[in-house]
Amino acid sequence: MSRSLSWSTPSRAVLLTMAAVLLASCGTGGPVRRVSEPAASIQQLTVRADGRWDVQLRLDNFSSIPMRFATTNIKIAFDNGAAGSVQAQPQISIGPESADVVSTTLTPTADGRARIATALADGRSLSYTLGGTLEAGPADGKSRTYEIERTSSLTPVPGLPGVLR
Repeated sequence: MSRSLSWSTPSRAVLLTMAAVLLASCGTGGPVRRVSEPAASIQQLTVRADGRWDVQLRLDNFSSIPMRFATTNIKIAFDNGAAGSVQAQPQISIGPESADVVSTTLTPTADGRARIATALADGRSLSYTLGGTLEAGPADGKSRTYEIERTSSLTPVPGLPGVLR
């Protein structure tokens, strides 16, 4: 027994209309403007001869639009002991879903200096925590303050004395 499926004209018209509406709704909104929380991490820390540190702070923009990074006020701790703070005004724009590095120099605490010296002397990794705020916003809009909290580690770089990544 053969069964044939027949489409009536009203059924075809309803189906075609629904398909046209669905296709039209896909292309009318343009690109999505999603603003996501930024992040920060230490890309590199270099101990200078005068005891201060050069810190390369990596700023991540996870938004789908360019973001302007205005200020950072981030405290660094090693193994939960205060080590210093990064207070910078990078005033840079970072493209969508991209990152950039801001370099700054800071004077570490005595405890922070000792922890870095021990890690470098022993050739071992050192865990760190960043905590504080980062002010950022759409390149064409108002900025806002984001809370930053990040835990990671730094490892001495072979062949580069005083450098951790």
